[in-house]
Amino acid sequence: MSLSAEERLRYQRQLGLAGFGPEAQDRLRRGTALVVGAGGLGCPALLYLAASGVGRIVIIDPDQVEISNLQRQVLYATDDAGRPKAIVAAERLRALNPHIVVEPHVARLSRANALELVSSADVVLDGSDNFPTRYLVNDACVLAGRPFVYGAIQGFEGQVAVFNHAGGPDYRDLFPAPPPPGAAPSCAEAGVLGVLPGLVGTLQANEVIKLLAQIGEPLAGRLLLLDALTLATRTLRLSPTPGRAPVTELPPDSACAASCAAVFPEEITAEELRAELARDPAARPLLIDVREGWERAQGAIEPSLHIPLGKLAEAEPPEAEGSETEIVVYCAAGSRSRRALAVLRDAHGLERVRSLRGGFQAWQA
Repeated sequence: MSLSAEERLRYQRQLGLAGFGPEAQDRLRRGTALVVGAGGLGCPALLYLAASGVGRIVIIDPDQVEISNLQRQVLYATDDAGRPKAIVAAERLRALNPHIVVEPHVARLSRANALELVSSADVVLDGSDNFPTRYLVNDACVLAGRPFVYGAIQGFEGQVAVFNHAGGPDYRDLFPAPPPPGAAPSCAEAGVLGVLPGLVGTLQANEVIKLLAQIGEPLAGRLLLLDALTLATRTLRLSPTPGRAPVTELPPDSACAASCAAVFPEEITAEELRAELARDPAARPLLIDVREGWERAQGAIEPSLHIPLGKLAEAEPPEAEGSETEIVVYCAAGSRSRRALAVLRDAHGLERVRSLRGGFQAWQA
């Protein structure tokens, strides 16, 4: 089916490109992109995929819009707070381009739905923010034979690559196994410059468009590294790992759950901590807040000592009343506080230490 007059008008800047033309635009229109996650990476990617004319866009995201999202998730407005991201994103994309089909799924990508969703698409763009989902996306793409456009951000740095394309490496060739839970801080803890996911997500959209339109050279077998502070970029060559065990099945959801929300033996829940703080003052744990000063200014569990994680090793040893007094460390979401346990043991010789699971966010919930 040829492009309509309105479509030709809408896409005329692309149609006029040398090496693009109506044939590439028609391939975009007949293509399907699955976008996993409608957050910081997914929002800019979705905007450009829809605007460029990708004919069918499938969105899967289980979360609702929060005010703290709006600094970087540019599809949403203040009044959208509390609404499902996938639904709001679909509404915005349909308003942007009525010639495309947008299919939202308010759900988490899981072993039960991953293979069906991935198989229904021509290319998968991963906008998730956790390792278990990335491994699930990768393995589903390997099993279904679909290319996987990867993006990740941390601090001021971003990464982009295309995995599982034309016999090239997949994500497990770069990272054979996920890191231990809590080893990498989340955006909530480490922070993120609002424009950075916009840069990385737009680069991901560029790779999806190239793959669907069959133009240019995909970023397959290469990893692009971007520093937002200097705008310096580096490209690393990647290749399949010789002798690596092939992917034959999806990772179990139990492994994902364990990685996403592991219950550590040295953790204490917010409910348990409230109960302990309500006891006889002589038996209460000593609380240490390892967040930064600007975080503490927004609220804290009182009474508590404030020693940022970066200063914990050099600080004076926390004084507890008696050797039997326990120490509970907390941060924003529970990652830094778990790292603080090792510091308290190694630098200060303290053993009766626990981390508040979920951090101050769980305490406020």
